[in-house]
Amino acid sequence: MAAISAALVKELREKTGQSMMDCKRCLVETEGDVEKAIELLRKKGMAVMEKRGGRDTNEGCILSKISDDGKKAIVVSLCCETDFTSKNDNFKAVVQNMADGLFNADAIPADIEALGTLPASDGRPITEAINDIISQTGEKTTLGQFARYELDGPGLLYCYVHFNGKIATLLQIDAENDQAASSDAIKTLASDLAMHITAVNPDALSRDDVDPELIAKEREIAKEQVKGKPENIIDNIVNGKIDKWLKQIALLEQPFVKDDKKTITELVEEVGKEVGGKLTVKRFIRLQIG
Repeated sequence: MAAISAALVKELREKTGQSMMDCKRCLVETEGDVEKAIELLRKKGMAVMEKRGGRDTNEGCILSKISDDGKKAIVVSLCCETDFTSKNDNFKAVVQNMADGLFNADAIPADIEALGTLPASDGRPITEAINDIISQTGEKTTLGQFARYELDGPGLLYCYVHFNGKIATLLQIDAENDQAASSDAIKTLASDLAMHITAVNPDALSRDDVDPELIAKEREIAKEQVKGKPENIIDNIVNGKIDKWLKQIALLEQPFVKDDKKTITELVEEVGKEVGGKLTVKRFIRLQIG
């Protein structure tokens, strides 16, 4: 068996951030091969992940980034078990790698798995950097939600990250012309909408975007609630309940939190008239950890 020197253990510890004992143990197992020891530590990290698979990941970090020209914006989240880990410099570095990777990727990843294949700062896939965190902390650590929006015409991208770093909203407003897109009023509107979305948590942009299966389930619930009513009025009552429900969950139909006498649609139209060009809320995503 190869002798494991203190210098070799120190080298592995500096490369991985693991404890001296764990480094020495893995070096002994791999007969002093540092690269194999690193791989073994990562595998042990994955074993920890599997062992703790049922644990809640209610802590973590969200980062956002907008290009200098305002034409591209991203938001990403990484989840873990404890606040202590989320404040770890290595954890923060992985989140930053995720943000940079998503921002600079040639194409938007199709899903979380594809996001994990993007390179970290050292060229390794992000998932490998996450495995290092798992191995170091023993905590379940998972990729969270993400989004990348890009403008293809006049408009504004805006991202709000709550002070606790665990809730964020990214939204896109399209404008009819450059004058409207660069106005102070549209910037105020974007800020107000982001705060509204963060606070109210709408399920969809409009009622047309609501999942038909979800509507069908809600309709069944409504029908159950009106059992015993005269047959000739049941449909009207159910339709009324569905209409009220859709107004509650669709952003454009919700009352504005800062002035509930107007809906979000009315607010957007009002600002559009003020800036001299039609404004359209194209899309949004709200991320929340925990």
